[in-house]
Amino acid sequence: MASLFQLPVQVETETVTSPGVTIYTPKLSGLRSPAVQKKLNAAFSGLTALLFNEQKKYQTGTLQEMTGHYEVKTNERGLLSLIATNYAYSAPMAHGYTVAESLTCDVNSGDFFTLSQLFKPGSGYVELLSQHVKVQLQRRKLPLLNPPFKSVWPDQNFYLADKALVLYFDLLDITPYYVGFPMFPISVYDLLPIAAEGGPLDILAVDVS
Repeated sequence: MASLFQLPVQVETETVTSPGVTIYTPKLSGLRSPAVQKKLNAAFSGLTALLFNEQKKYQTGTLQEMTGHYEVKTNERGLLSLIATNYAYSAPMAHGYTVAESLTCDVNSGDFFTLSQLFKPGSGYVELLSQHVKVQLQRRKLPLLNPPFKSVWPDQNFYLADKALVLYFDLLDITPYYVGFPMFPISVYDLLPIAAEGGPLDILAVDVS
């Protein structure tokens, strides 16, 4: 495979504040295609709005604090993967609550990837990923709300981080609140046999050149 080197894209931060509220949103600049840049930035703004609205399901009292931020997990080889979170606390709730969503995209085409698109059609990726999660649950001794763990979802939340696919579950999906967001990194090398040819996992697995 030819060299995949590509400079990281420039990620700036857009900040919105009001009393008790601070929201940070990623904003790309300097992309070769203005149309792609506009599309991706619209998606990031939409992600921020989605998390804000999602919190309304949990915040039943008087809002005291809300913080929205993001972390860039991969910014290389034309791929950008990030996770955004929104934490809020309303009185008289016992504790705050956090919601999270992630996006993975091709910064050249503007395409976003679903979990299934990372793998070959008919690869049985759900079963393989579920087995990886089961092994990590046992090794890390994570408590489960409804044992035993059965399976990841076909559209399981994920992001890419260097040489790994990271699957994660929302608060209270499979583990108690105090565990936080259970995350399960899986090496891209373990997934290469079923990875889509020329897809994100395939690209990240290539050695430096």
